[in-house]
Amino acid sequence: MNEKLRLAIIPARVGSKRIPKKNIKNFVGYPIIKYSIDAAIKSNLFDKVIVSTDDETIANISRSFGAEVPFLRSENTSDDHSHLGDVIYETINRLDTETKNIEYICCILATAPFITSDFLKRCEKVFFDGAFHSLFPVSQYSYPIWRSLSKEKENNLFKMIWPENLKSRSQDLENTYHDAGMFYFLSTKQFMEHRTVFLEKNGGVELHPWFVQDIDNIEDWELAEIKFEMLAKKGKFLE
Repeated sequence: MNEKLRLAIIPARVGSKRIPKKNIKNFVGYPIIKYSIDAAIKSNLFDKVIVSTDDETIANISRSFGAEVPFLRSENTSDDHSHLGDVIYETINRLDTETKNIEYICCILATAPFITSDFLKRCEKVFFDGAFHSLFPVSQYSYPIWRSLSKEKENNLFKMIWPENLKSRSQDLENTYHDAGMFYFLSTKQFMEHRTVFLEKNGGVELHPWFVQDIDNIEDWELAEIKFEMLAKKGKFLE
């Protein structure tokens, strides 16, 4: 074991409106949170894999897969307006250890079935090698955001946000990326000071879009399952 603790925290509140019981909904045969717990445990990176939840059912399911649930989340971090930073900060403060004894935190989302233990290990190495404050998977936008359109609510008209790019070639526009929504390796000191997963020195590990799927509604969920099963059939997994 490391002299300092390395913690994985998996936020999993019960109140999902668009996908009821989202964090424990069956995803290709298992409650979706199992994939995150399994990857964290199998990586052998963490001294503790903790699920932060406000629900006893989620807590019991998480424990059955090997995670720790030392306490239930407070009401202050269980509503629709709570941010990841709030949840991580509360969890750290309620643990029976001083923050100076925590080397780093890895916040892993509960709905991230494409995560693997090998990929977590690769990202941890990048996190340390780059001396980043925060590191997370990213994916490139498939279309240049510099040609984005805005829609006027009153008359359904569309217009370019940056019309100066109208005649620019796609290859001449800067590539842009988005957070893949999987996990965040975080410097404990920097996180506790700023309470956010986006810090001053952020690193990213770029992923192929096959492995990236935001899951906010049922259509997203179904698309994620299609991708997952296709990749499994081809024997393609994050490494």
